[in-house]
Amino acid sequence: MMKIIVPPLVVLVIAVSGSGLSGAACGSAAAANIPVDPVKWSRELAGAVIAKYPTCLPCDTTMTWNYEQGVILNALWRVWRATGDSAYFDYVRRSIDYYLADEGSIKTYDANLFRLDDVAPGRAVLDLYRSTREPRYKLAAERLRKQLLEQPRNKDGGFWHKKIYPHQMWLDGLYMAEPFYAMYAKTFDEPSVYRDIARQFILMARHARDPKTGLFYHGWDESRTQKWANPANGNSPTFWGRAMGWYVMGLVDVLDYLPEEQPERNELVTIFRNLSSSILRYQDKKTHLWWQVVDRGDAGGNYLESSASAMFAYAFAKGVNNGYLPARYLRAARAAFDWLVQYEIKMVNDYPVLLNTCAGTGLGGMPFRDGSFNYYVTVPRRDDDFRGLGPAIMSALEIEKASNADKVVYLDSYHNNEWVRSKQGKEIRYHYIWEDTANSGYSQLGKIIRSLGARINESREVISSRILAKASVYMIVDPDTRRETRHPHYIDNDEISALVGWVEKGGVLVIFANDSGNCEFEHLNKLAGQFGIGFNYDSRNDVVGKNYEMGAFASLPQKPMFENVRKIFLKEISTLTVHKPARSELVRDKDVIMASANYGKGLVFAVGDPWFYNEYIDNRKLPAGFDNYDAARSLFAWLLKKAKPVTHR
Repeated sequence: MMKIIVPPLVVLVIAVSGSGLSGAACGSAAAANIPVDPVKWSRELAGAVIAKYPTCLPCDTTMTWNYEQGVILNALWRVWRATGDSAYFDYVRRSIDYYLADEGSIKTYDANLFRLDDVAPGRAVLDLYRSTREPRYKLAAERLRKQLLEQPRNKDGGFWHKKIYPHQMWLDGLYMAEPFYAMYAKTFDEPSVYRDIARQFILMARHARDPKTGLFYHGWDESRTQKWANPANGNSPTFWGRAMGWYVMGLVDVLDYLPEEQPERNELVTIFRNLSSSILRYQDKKTHLWWQVVDRGDAGGNYLESSASAMFAYAFAKGVNNGYLPARYLRAARAAFDWLVQYEIKMVNDYPVLLNTCAGTGLGGMPFRDGSFNYYVTVPRRDDDFRGLGPAIMSALEIEKASNADKVVYLDSYHNNEWVRSKQGKEIRYHYIWEDTANSGYSQLGKIIRSLGARINESREVISSRILAKASVYMIVDPDTRRETRHPHYIDNDEISALVGWVEKGGVLVIFANDSGNCEFEHLNKLAGQFGIGFNYDSRNDVVGKNYEMGAFASLPQKPMFENVRKIFLKEISTLTVHKPARSELVRDKDVIMASANYGKGLVFAVGDPWFYNEYIDNRKLPAGFDNYDAARSLFAWLLKKAKPVTHR
């Protein structure tokens, strides 16, 4: 079982919180808002969850299928993606497996209640299916999808929050259902539902938004019959922080799945930006957190609430990472996260405990909840609540990911320098370059790398220390032969020396070759051999026509570079010879397909194929079931994690 160790400085600072004071009560301590390490804290908070809650349920909770599980399992899955530590994968799997039978039934789940909350754990189910392809996960996901298919709706097509809450939409429900809905659509190719997913967010933006503050009310009753509803517009009376937290988290996650060409996508990004701007205006200037009732500051009974603060930090950081928000939102997210760690966490038995999370709230029901200021500030608070811990972990991961902002992936376009004549008779560059949007290009790979927070660039000149100083990752792809280019540029000894020295100091070198008939090996092998890797003069995985299974590699090892990947496509590849310091990463029938080498402070990764060109990066040509897109994302997430930021721009 994991044990959490906290450095003495951090223990000293958070001991203030352990005295029972909230962040607002720390007074002059606010000046000591010391930056903390998001990498350390994502792992420590996640490890503490596994250690303290082996059944994935907080104390005083029965073993029932519930959305709190969904939140924390989503967070721990992301930690597994970031670390490759199987303890996190196993915890998610063990937690979900408790509820699932082989035929996909879900213990304690009742679809007839039509609770959107019950859909939230479905993301973990889909994650497990995408990683294992076990049928029971697909069958369980189908049950949750069926609930959404039959979910009662209002006249505009918005989902009721629950069957017992007719005509009502709550901001909570957008997080509970829509990311699963979008993920399911992406996984099982249901593009027609993207419009329905967007509609749920648009409806709440249209009806729940306050024109004066730009903030969103917790609930909207289309019928305007609820006692808590404003008879003029159907809205609940108060701006509850976590409700808006659910909404912005759900929205920024859904945007991961909506295609760029989806007509409603731009409207959703605009909604996200506008609401984020309104939320940012209410960030407490001293603590950088947000209040339980967002617009009421330190009004009597109000307090700085940890789950909403973590949710806003997550949404802001991810919004910056994905290009929806400017950099000042990352600074706001970082300030909030730093304060949470230093003043809203205390240590209990060597484990971190998150304080000041509002317990469950709602509207209406028995006893009646009126949605007033007094109601929200008198709801009990809970320590270590998954609704706060999950977003805190995810915000740490997004802040960690932001470290890629100073990382650059350089593509070598000097040794691969191919030209083709266009229909208009003009000579244009093509083949494995960023700007090539045809099947032969790397435009899609470039988008993936940018989505990970890094920048892309290219070099059209001899490799030198000056060029390498600008690169965190340097890619050499399919060096030209005389058959491909009249005057090929061969890798020379000076270039090899520059690359070896750069890798030794912490550079990450990626070599995507080709089969022996389509790649210059003599000089390339002089470079690769410096790291214990050799490209063999052979060709494997020939594919005849559209028999794509001939190029399939399945049952991949559980490694960070293959996270969320079960089946990849490569064709006509050269195998590798490996000796120290290199090691095999993927082997079939004694053939080494992929290899890596730790060299000095740096890393080398090699495969005998250009692999991630547009034709075979997604399912535009490959049949469903191949995960080349996810493989590209996972590989470069791993490589960027190993890479150093550049100091020369």
